Amino acid sequence: MMRTRPLKVALLGCGVVGSEVARIMTTHADDLAARIGAPVELAGVAVRRPSKLREGIPQELVTTDATALVKRGDIDVVVEVIGGIEPARTLITTAFEHGASVVSANKALLAQDGAALHAAAGQHGKDLYYEAAVAGAIPLIRPLRESLAGDKVNRVLGIVNGTTNFILDKMDSTGAGYQEALDEATALGYAEADPTADVEGFDAAAKAAILAGIAFHTRVRLDDVYREGMTEVTAADFASAKNMGCTIKLLAICERAEDGQSVTARVHPAMIPLSHPLASVRGAYNAVFVESDASGQLMFYGPGAGGAPTASAVLGDLVAVCRNRLSGTTGPGESAYTALPVSGMGEVVTRYHISLDVADKPGVLAQVATVFAGHGVSIDTVRQQGKDGEASLVVVTHRASDAALGGTVEALRKLDTVRGVASIMRVEGE
Repeated sequence: MMRTRPLKVALLGCGVVGSEVARIMTTHADDLAARIGAPVELAGVAVRRPSKLREGIPQELVTTDATALVKRGDIDVVVEVIGGIEPARTLITTAFEHGASVVSANKALLAQDGAALHAAAGQHGKDLYYEAAVAGAIPLIRPLRESLAGDKVNRVLGIVNGTTNFILDKMDSTGAGYQEALDEATALGYAEADPTADVEGFDAAAKAAILAGIAFHTRVRLDDVYREGMTEVTAADFASAKNMGCTIKLLAICERAEDGQSVTARVHPAMIPLSHPLASVRGAYNAVFVESDASGQLMFYGPGAGGAPTASAVLGDLVAVCRNRLSGTTGPGESAYTALPVSGMGEVVTRYHISLDVADKPGVLAQVATVFAGHGVSIDTVRQQGKDGEASLVVVTHRASDAALGGTVEALRKLDTVRGVASIMRVEGE
């Protein structure tokens, strides 16, 4: 039997995502009520510019006083899609204090202060859901947090930023340079006027922190994530990747150590074999590859950004939280029981592709090989091309630690026959 009294929802932010949340709540009101067991009512919308016309939202619901809105006391769920650290953090904790559960899409805040927010939700017996914070419409957080709760996740490997994937895909498929591909992404609306958060990996790093924390039941903050942007990736790197049967993606990689005693989280460009499922992810799409003991390999794929896709994830959380309100329960909170340490990048073990500019004369390869051997880095393949006294030497290693590789490169730079290190790129996804 459906309850007639509606559940009241406060919406913080009415931009690209917030406006879609409001639209879907209105146009799908009957379906949402049937799925929840009670109608949901948009009780207020907090914005910065109240004079802006917002189709489908009655002007009397619009306010600039977000604090007063979340303090009302009759609000059941607060949907936070304003982003950033403050005032979002204070508004969310205030919502808990005044009896509301929270649905958020705020990856930056969750990556920085997720533990404190979970603690506040738990203290007040409220829900904190945030499916939309990672990978847009793709169901990912709930499968990790609930569907795989009985399994042991060992690795999460993914493309979690559509802007960077669009740029790298264009560079791969058309031979365009980085700036040319970025300009096209900007013209199409995939890249912001200031694309730094995307292309320098900040956005993906926040998502990696959230994924690692959930997957490994341990606290991982944004500062724990190694981050390397993709602005230095060149057409020559793609040519080298193609010679190896690979392509290049900006990856978020979260791993449990082989001994199970630590975890790592990192974001950087990497070569992946064309045979790997992530290699075929094109355009602005996202995909995340999960490896676990019992389930084996799983891949989640779909649109990772945009108003409607992200709003879909927000509404999915809204339905779950409203159901919990009706039943007087809460969903899963933070699971950090393993309390595993987060290791630094120096301890990460993977393969490497190193391109060196060297003198084209006898003995160079032997010198380079001696340096690799002296640092305990085993060479898999070597390719050398020379012309007019100069040569390009490409070395692909077997698995080695980042620290060992760093020492190797430092020693290579000291050789008289090595003119420079053109590029270094990790090889993942074997």
